[in-house]
Amino acid sequence: MSGCTSDPDEPPASASAKKERASARASPSPTEVVDIDPARLPGTKAQAAALIRDLIPDPAAFGPDAVRGTPYESDPQRWPVLGDECVWHQQPLPKDVLATLTRSYEIPAKGKEGPLRLSAVVTVHRTAEQADWENAEVLEEMMRCPAQQLRSDEVVTDLNDVPNSFGDTGNEYADDALTEVGTYTSAEVGGPHEYIWEQTRIGQFTLAVSAKGSKGWTRTGLFDRLRDPHAGMRTRLRAAVERDTQEPSGNTEGERR
Repeated sequence: MSGCTSDPDEPPASASAKKERASARASPSPTEVVDIDPARLPGTKAQAAALIRDLIPDPAAFGPDAVRGTPYESDPQRWPVLGDECVWHQQPLPKDVLATLTRSYEIPAKGKEGPLRLSAVVTVHRTAEQADWENAEVLEEMMRCPAQQLRSDEVVTDLNDVPNSFGDTGNEYADDALTEVGTYTSAEVGGPHEYIWEQTRIGQFTLAVSAKGSKGWTRTGLFDRLRDPHAGMRTRLRAAVERDTQEPSGNTEGERR
């Protein structure tokens, strides 16, 4: 699953109405960014795709026992969209997205713990406002579909999102941050188990990580696995665009990115 924007084929009036609904529910934060060097921002699809590969983590970022998932990388020409029936499916990239990439990882089962599925997603929009609407639509999707089918044999339920704008509750590191928690069930691991999705917006970029739990994994354990990879993406992005914000210190369970 990934944060989504509207269908590129959606009529302007429908897209406008959707944004109004998202605004009323999610209240996106201001999108003017004054501490990013415009000269360092990607202006083409090729530049955005190259930057993503500098930002997105390798398996080792999630721990020495993490390995590549199968498939390891998504099709860079497509991204997931939540349909009217609350089922995720792939569609071509909308026009407002320069590039996106999802990587999948796994912590193999060991002892009393089952396998842990992890992911990281980086998306580069053409503008900060468009990235802002991606965050807003994640909130709208949760309200519309508190239960969502990820794949034919995977479901997340009881979803609850907590947004956090810059300056709120210790968020001094991103324009917007979002933590989504719920429960995860699959044919392989059963359930329900803990589920976490975290998403950060910095300017025109969104950075996300997720964890699908299984037997023996606590919510704290999932947050622990996501903390460093997520912070690492933010740090590399800020260095790339010369943005001056600081990472939080200490335990970041419940952090809103």
